[in-house]
Amino acid sequence: MAGHTTQLPASTSPSLVLGHPTPAESQHIWGQTSALWKDALTVPQYMEEYAYMLTVPLAREGGITQWILVDSEVDDDPNESAGRRTVLASCETFRKRALISNADTPEECVVHGIASVFCAPELRGQGYASRLLKELGRILPSWQTTSKSRCVGSVLYSDINPEFYARLGWMPFPSLQLEFQPQDVICEARPLHAEDLEALCRRDEDVLRASLRNPSAPSGETTRLAIIPDYDHVLWHHSKEEFGAKKLFGGSKKPGVKGAIAGPAGNRVWVIWTHRFYRHPDSDELSANTLYILRLVTESSSPEPKDVKAVLHAAQSEAFQWGLGKVKLWSPTRGLEEMIQAVGVKFEKREREKDSIPCLNWFGEGATDEVDWVLNEKYAWC
Repeated sequence: MAGHTTQLPASTSPSLVLGHPTPAESQHIWGQTSALWKDALTVPQYMEEYAYMLTVPLAREGGITQWILVDSEVDDDPNESAGRRTVLASCETFRKRALISNADTPEECVVHGIASVFCAPELRGQGYASRLLKELGRILPSWQTTSKSRCVGSVLYSDINPEFYARLGWMPFPSLQLEFQPQDVICEARPLHAEDLEALCRRDEDVLRASLRNPSAPSGETTRLAIIPDYDHVLWHHSKEEFGAKKLFGGSKKPGVKGAIAGPAGNRVWVIWTHRFYRHPDSDELSANTLYILRLVTESSSPEPKDVKAVLHAAQSEAFQWGLGKVKLWSPTRGLEEMIQAVGVKFEKREREKDSIPCLNWFGEGATDEVDWVLNEKYAWC
């Protein structure tokens, strides 16, 4: 890939356009972003992981789109062998199934998740990332839509000051999370394995659709939005988890337990989790490694407190067995939080301020602050 010239185009130039990277350009971008997002992997392992993650179901058939900002007047030859384009900024988008409801019938629609927004250090401060997102804001409302499935918004998870994204239309939402300490506790919940998850995800979607038929939005919030917690989302996280575990542990340790479930049919409680290895297992900084609860489901509106306690104890036990530093649960409802407190499962409550702050650019009817984003949990992160 060519180096950039000393005279860079203005970010306001009409010649700047969005395009899609060639395979060689993608490799170059992944190499640049590795220092930020490779976690415990080596750079070659991260490059391999990135290519692999483009093959999993959530990414297939246009599920993921890679975007670059280029100058069409100067760099108009995307031929891989020429290597003449200067990539001014880059990102990727994920097509996500979503539901909205402000009446008695939920509507299935599309939400695009934006991830991996990047500008090379030597190109920063020129406004290129802003221009990239402005162009995306124009394109995404009609991107990958059909007559039966419109796009109602775009989400991203900010690792920087969310004011940057707010100025461009992506407004921050609450980022409450509960943190639990790993513990060697007796588990009364039944472990979940990969073969259990697809049916549970279908059941979760059924429960979600039923709940949206009779919305009870808080005052001032007229539309409820939920990214569907389908199996493809769960499988995306688990594909990343399993790739990392294979590289870090070889065949000696596999994350075979994917969650836990308790309670009788019709009133079950379950959690689906993923292991995230930010630091190498041989590192002295293992406290960063985390068991994320991707989704906590209560099958009915009146779960048994003991079942909630059981699945959380299972998560704490799993984190302990893997030597992880913490367990994190995103955006529990107030009722669920009170129940967790009542059953004596200790936690620390905080708002995320520097990482994974959920932001929404709303394309639907009404204002963004009239949207109630429900199930704002880790499964939807990208």
